Amino acid sequence: MSNRTIDFNMKKIRTNCVEGQFYPDNSKEQIAIFRHALESEKSKIEYDLASKTIIGGVVPHAGHVYCAKEAIHFFEVVKASREKYDVIILINPSHRGSGFAASIDEHSYWTTSLGEIKLDEDLANIIGLPFDSRSQAKEHSAEVIIPYIQYFLGNDIPFLPINFYAQNNENAKIIAQDIFNACKQQKKRALIIASSDFNHFATPQKGEVLDNYALDALINDEPEEFEKRIREKDISICGFGAILVLYYFSKLNVGSFDIKILNRGHSGEVYPSESVVDYISMLFYKDY
Repeated sequence: MSNRTIDFNMKKIRTNCVEGQFYPDNSKEQIAIFRHALESEKSKIEYDLASKTIIGGVVPHAGHVYCAKEAIHFFEVVKASREKYDVIILINPSHRGSGFAASIDEHSYWTTSLGEIKLDEDLANIIGLPFDSRSQAKEHSAEVIIPYIQYFLGNDIPFLPINFYAQNNENAKIIAQDIFNACKQQKKRALIIASSDFNHFATPQKGEVLDNYALDALINDEPEEFEKRIREKDISICGFGAILVLYYFSKLNVGSFDIKILNRGHSGEVYPSESVVDYISMLFYKDY
């Protein structure tokens, strides 16, 4: 538990670390990437899912030229749903392994060429996680998701970035409970986004087999088996803990729910290679 609060009235803007590398540093190029991806994918997007009660989803965090075609499936479905959320909670892994087991960034705003987006100060100050600006300072896996949020959902919904370093089932349960309790206390409806790429640096065929081996357990309602299979086969699903937080939050929020794979691909589809990174977008929803 954190015993200090942050005064978000003092405007502190996070400095981006991968803008101009993983995604464009100007709005014209950024919008062009999204429009191109949407043009190529629109006929494949399952818009009928927009009628469901959407809890959250999984989106990739690679450079936009590699994975926008996967990520936009989630954001287009949420946009089409016209559901009203009070906060977007973005859970991302820590690739650099620094900072707390899990933490909240202490800046009051994040920004891209598409504008500023404000952190939810009230939720941040009661959720119980420590504040730490170091954990997100050089981390790309939350930052690259912000332009998607801004373009598809707008800049007006506050968000909360949670950096999850010590990823495992037990910690995921604790974080999910903290999020659920805080949202319940403040009567806020949250959209949970888990930032994760899937298996890294295998052939496309082997990567798909490994991803499916892990995901079969998750989709069959076996979260412990999901983690066990990842560790057993050394499957490099870098945000598996973030996915587990989404899973356990969904359980707390609605009880039974469904998981749908929206789209999948890999980096070799952009730059041909036999060593690729896999990208999968998923939707967690209740069918009512």
